[in-house]
Amino acid sequence: MTEAPQDIYLRRIDPSRNMARYYALSIQPTLFGGSSVVREWGRIGTRGQCKVVLFDDVEQAERIRDRIERSKRRRGYCEVGSS
Repeated sequence: MTEAPQDIYLRRIDPSRNMARYYALSIQPTLFGGSSVVREWGRIGTRGQCKVVLFDDVEQAERIRDRIERSKRRRGYCEVGSS
């Protein structure tokens, strides 16, 4: 298992396009020993949407979480607190 953080919170703000979005990723254990990637996204200040994807092991979940994070960063999302 890697030492990556479990929770990732990204945001993308572009006032010229009236864009204020967030994207949250976390890995949660399941009741049957597997892992799940929980994805939450929407406009900042709203409840947004949520999607849960189940995996047999933590390594699979971490790979998918990392892939999604890379994709979002390529689209302009960055961590909260960074410029």
